[in-house]
Amino acid sequence: MSPEWKKSVGAGSMVRWPVGEGAEGNEAIANLVQKTPNSIGYVGWVYALRHQLSFGAVRNAAGEFVQADLESVTAAAKGAPRAMTSDFRVSITDAPGKDAYPIATFTWWLLPRELGAGDKKPALINLLKWVLTSGQKQCSALGYAPLPRAIASRELEILDTLN
Repeated sequence: MSPEWKKSVGAGSMVRWPVGEGAEGNEAIANLVQKTPNSIGYVGWVYALRHQLSFGAVRNAAGEFVQADLESVTAAAKGAPRAMTSDFRVSITDAPGKDAYPIATFTWWLLPRELGAGDKKPALINLLKWVLTSGQKQCSALGYAPLPRAIASRELEILDTLN
């Protein structure tokens, strides 16, 4: 979101940190932060909880400092259905709203155009339908915010066209 940051440190999955030690992936980063006194790292909220890491509040687009939790991630996702494109691309990073956590994102599925033959296609479709319906009731217990209902409904409509 910051042009200065992008120019000096970079953007993407690999950046040019000016100092410090790096690790790849949430689990490795959480382990490194846990064992390094006075360190700072960026991991998914679930990993911070699992490793009992302290974490701070981040200033959002409304100027409020908000900590990551299920409610603040849900608040960030609130406006996503209106902004979502036909292929479901939407960002909830720096979402509007005083309660929105600013560095939230969705977990994405990338599906091939052809789902294959035999039992694979119906099994995958059934799994995805479960994730978008009954699975939504269980995701909070795993540390993930449920999808906005409008998004789950749109995705279910697409899955119905794949049968």
